[in-house]
Amino acid sequence: METYTTDNALAAMGFGKFQALVLVYAGMGWVAESMELMLLSFVGPLIREEWKISAQDESLLSSVVFLGMLIGACGWGFVSDKYGRRTGLLFSTLFTTGMGFISALSPNYLCLMALRFLVGIGVGGGHVFSSWFLEFVPAQNRGTWMIVFSFFWTLGTVLEASLAWVVISGLNWRWLLAFTAVPCFLLLPFFGITPESPRYLCAQNRMSDATLVLERISKTNQAALPPGILTYNRGIEVDQSAPTCEIDHLLPVREKECTDDNAMSSKSGSLAALRSLLSRNLRRSTLLLWFVFYANSFAYYGLVLLTSQLSDANRSCASGLRYVKSEQDASLYKDTFITSFAEIPGLLVSAVLVEWLGRKATMWCLLFTCCGFLGPLVFHQSEIWTTGLLFGARACAMGSFTVLCLYAPEVYPTSVRSTGVGIATAIGRIGGIVCPLVAVGMLRSCHQMEAIIVFEVVLCLAAIACMLFPVETKGRDMN
Repeated sequence: METYTTDNALAAMGFGKFQALVLVYAGMGWVAESMELMLLSFVGPLIREEWKISAQDESLLSSVVFLGMLIGACGWGFVSDKYGRRTGLLFSTLFTTGMGFISALSPNYLCLMALRFLVGIGVGGGHVFSSWFLEFVPAQNRGTWMIVFSFFWTLGTVLEASLAWVVISGLNWRWLLAFTAVPCFLLLPFFGITPESPRYLCAQNRMSDATLVLERISKTNQAALPPGILTYNRGIEVDQSAPTCEIDHLLPVREKECTDDNAMSSKSGSLAALRSLLSRNLRRSTLLLWFVFYANSFAYYGLVLLTSQLSDANRSCASGLRYVKSEQDASLYKDTFITSFAEIPGLLVSAVLVEWLGRKATMWCLLFTCCGFLGPLVFHQSEIWTTGLLFGARACAMGSFTVLCLYAPEVYPTSVRSTGVGIATAIGRIGGIVCPLVAVGMLRSCHQMEAIIVFEVVLCLAAIACMLFPVETKGRDMN
C-alpha cells in the first residue's frame, strides 16, 4: 500500500492560499509581540519624567518584561507541545491582551512594573506563532518564507514607532499602552478558523485529524494529495545509551506507521522533554542554541534601547548633567523610526544568504558584520553617524535573529519542537533582562566605551558558537 508523510504532502501541494492565510494570522502575532517590545524604548523615559524614578528603575521596567517572557516562553512552549499549538496560541493571546489593556490603568510605578511583567509572560508565547507557521511550510522553500514571516516583526516595530510619534504628541503613555494591545486583541475573533498543525496531530497519533487538515489544505490550494495513506516520520527517541552520533539523529529517519506511541506523547511531562533536549543526541545543539539565543536577544533588544539612549547619554555626559531634556523627544521618535526600517535590508540580505550559504554561515557572517558596525561607537560620534551605524548594526542583528528563529525549529523533532524552541527563547530573554543594565545603566553613567565593548564580546562569541553548530538544516525535512 502506498504511503506518504506530512512533508511529502506539503511538498506536493506547495505553498498556496492556505499557507498564506496561516502566514497572515501568525504574522499578526509577531506584529503584536514586536510592538509590545518596541514600546519599552518609548515608555521608560516618559515614566522616568512623570514619576521621577531613577535610571535603575527605568531599566528595571524593561528587565521585568523580559523576565516574564522567560517564564512565558517555557510555559507556552510546553502547553503547545502537550495540548496543541492552537491552545498555546489562544491562551497566550488572551493573556497578553488582557494584561496589556489593564497596564494602561496603572496608578503607580510598582503596579505598572507588575502588570508589564504579566504582559511579558503572555508575549513569551510569540515563538509558538513561528513554530506553528513553519509546520505548514514545505521544506524546499521554508527559509524564504521564514524571512517573509519576519517582515511582520519589522512591520510591528515601524507601527509602534509611528504610533508613539502620533500618540505621545497628543495624548500620553497610557494611551500608547492601550493602542499597543489592540493588534493582539484582533487575533481573537479569527481564532475559530485556525487549523491545528498536522505535524502535531501526527505526533499525538491523531492520524485521521491530521488527514482532515491536509485535505483542507489540498482543497484550499486546489492541489492534490499524494496517493496512499498518511504515515508518520518518527522523532528522536530518548535513549542516553544510543551510540549514534548527533548528526545522524538529526537527519530524517525511516518512516513508520503512526500507530506506535511517540516517545514524547501527551502523557510525557516537561521533565521528560528537557531530558530529551539534553540527551546525548541533542545536547550540543541545545546548549549552543541557548547561548546564541541569549546573545542575539542581548544584541537586538540592546540595539533597540541604544537608539533611544545613546544620543541622550552623549548630550548628558557632554554637559556634565545627569539628564538633559532639550529637544530629545522628537529626535527619539525620528531615530527609532529610521532604525526600525533597518530591519528591511537586514531581512532581504538574510533571505539571499540563507539559501545560498546556509543557516549557519549566514548567522555568523551577520554577527561579525554587526560587530563591525558597532565598533566605531566605542568613541563618541555625531548624531548622524550614530544613527547610521545603529542602522547597519540593527539590520545585521535582525537578519541573524531571523535565521536563528528558522534554524531552531528545524533542529528539533515535532514532539519537542515547541518546548525546545520555547526554552531556547526563554534563555534568550535572560539577555533581554541583562541588556537594559548595559544599554541604559552604563550609558547613563557615561560608560559608553565599556557598554559597546560588552556588546562586541557577546556578538563575537555568538558568531563562534554558530560555527560550532553540529548540523546544517538547509533543505532538510522537519521530522
